[in-house]
Amino acid sequence: MTQALKLSQLIGSLSYALDITEGQPEGHCVRSCWIGMHIGRAIGLSPQELWDLYYTILLKDLGCSSNAARICELYLTDDRDFKQDFKRVGASLPQMLGFVFANTGTHAAGWRQRAASILNVLRRGKEMADELINTRCHRGADIARQLRFNENVARGIQYLDEHWDGSGRPLGLSGQAIPLNARIALLSQVIDVFNVTHGRHAALDEAVSRGGGWFDPELVAAFRGAASDDGFWRQLESDDIEQAVLELEPAQFTVPLDEDYMDEIAEGFGQVVDSKSPFTAGHSHRVGHYADRIGMELGLDPQRRRWLKRGALLHDVGKLGVSNTILDKPGKLTPEEWEAVKHHAAYTETILGRIESFAELARVAGAHHERLDGTGYPRGLMADQIALETRIITVADIFDAIHAARPYHPENPVPVTLDIMRQSLGSALDPRCFAALEGVLREEDALESDLICLT
Repeated sequence: MTQALKLSQLIGSLSYALDITEGQPEGHCVRSCWIGMHIGRAIGLSPQELWDLYYTILLKDLGCSSNAARICELYLTDDRDFKQDFKRVGASLPQMLGFVFANTGTHAAGWRQRAASILNVLRRGKEMADELINTRCHRGADIARQLRFNENVARGIQYLDEHWDGSGRPLGLSGQAIPLNARIALLSQVIDVFNVTHGRHAALDEAVSRGGGWFDPELVAAFRGAASDDGFWRQLESDDIEQAVLELEPAQFTVPLDEDYMDEIAEGFGQVVDSKSPFTAGHSHRVGHYADRIGMELGLDPQRRRWLKRGALLHDVGKLGVSNTILDKPGKLTPEEWEAVKHHAAYTETILGRIESFAELARVAGAHHERLDGTGYPRGLMADQIALETRIITVADIFDAIHAARPYHPENPVPVTLDIMRQSLGSALDPRCFAALEGVLREEDALESDLICLT
């Protein structure tokens, strides 16, 4: 079934994970792609150039998770609200000041801390913004390269926040020095944001008013031509916009989506997830590793293990929709915060479920917080409703969550971690999967000891 899946379908569906990280309404990257491809066609881009533009826009926010924790730290605010509002800020001083006052210190411990935070931003704002955008854009470009996309795509992502007049970041490039894909992607995302929030006329006005400032005037003129067609807007605002965007990919440049490439894409988006918090660095990779090894211990065939590992790598993709003020909180969560955390499992199933051939994988990965006794989430499934592959991911996930350091606990040694897990055998954790994990850990410990002796 995976052979019939197209790269555009997979990336288009996974782009919804990037939307929730940015605090945008679902489909933001897809709609931006529709806008950008019409601009690209209007200026006469070749099919290869359109293909590069297509994936630049779908993946423009690939590095968006990498600065989320830092935003919370620097601005004492909710990263998703911050990112959402930031996409609506223009270049005028009143707008920028309004943004700072509205989005700084919203999670401060009292007015004194909030005031100090605002003063710090007013004093160091440019330096802070430079850091955040540089981190985001470079990380996104690096992951794009790992996912086999060419330099035109990577550079389009890397220089997304440069402005035509040189006022952007991270390098202050201007005019033709800014890669064309970046220029089109920035214009497209602003148009989508303003269309969704204020309507098509406001989107057009915003594009025109920033022409020669943020945006290349030639591209604004091309957009005005596309915007004169009412059908352009009707399709952009329709329920089947995703299918319309899939049909825009230049067919002659379709990339084979083989098993190895599927693995690499799962690895890449696992990195996007893990970049959300300093406490989860490498988590998805480790869960993928242990799930694969547990599957081997239990006798799963190689193809099924490969499938399982992809689900393990993507099991937390829904956490991209949870604020770092919650994910990185050192103390006990409030009931409201706990409910927000619990939503991540449903987000995972929804995002992966957008891909028809991922339907089973979506259910398996999205159920990784279900418990055998029926007290888990998001559905409260009972033991006989929980697939073996989900039980494997659950054991691997909980092992790494307890073993690695978290905001609310230090790193635990392996024996302590296993002792804690034993308390949940039969109620939350499958004893057979746990025994397989113990076998894996014994083998790896023995291998590590052998390597130490050899050195």
